[in-house]
Amino acid sequence: MSRIGRMPISVPEKVNVSIEERLVRVKGPKGELMQPIPEGIHVAQQDGHLVVERVSEIKRHKALHGLTRTLVNNMVTGVTTGFSKTLEITGVGYRATMAGPRLNLALGFSHPVDVVPPPGITFATEGQTRIIISGIDKQQVGETAAQIRRLREPEPYKGKGIRYSDEVVRRKAGKAGKVGGKKK
Repeated sequence: MSRIGRMPISVPEKVNVSIEERLVRVKGPKGELMQPIPEGIHVAQQDGHLVVERVSEIKRHKALHGLTRTLVNNMVTGVTTGFSKTLEITGVGYRATMAGPRLNLALGFSHPVDVVPPPGITFATEGQTRIIISGIDKQQVGETAAQIRRLREPEPYKGKGIRYSDEVVRRKAGKAGKVGGKKK
């Protein structure tokens, strides 16, 4: 039995869960999310908890058991508290500003880069070097953060670029130069 898959998911009072044939719909104070349920996995609601069960011991069903439980749990967490990722910008002249809902980035290119938030995602800035990406869908928040980071990944020599707030960039030593001077 999957250790993650067999754990029940507690559903807060302010969250509505409706389970259809192959679809789980979760509605809460922050919004509504839907997740299709794969074949061979059943989701049931029992006294304030959601229970995810698999039909058989087939390898595919075992693999999907814990995954489905985690996806449903992330939906419940997303509609109650939401998710956020923080990015930090490092480099001389690199900065982020808000222009309405859009994010305007100066990343050392000859032009500014505008990032339009996808539906369900909001941007915020703290100062000029911190970007906070938030939303109710964990996957969408992570994907949006990765796309923004990809605009200017941190480079290993000076550390300039966009990085996650908890990311550690390993620095490399620069060019050592010639040792011993000129040979005759």
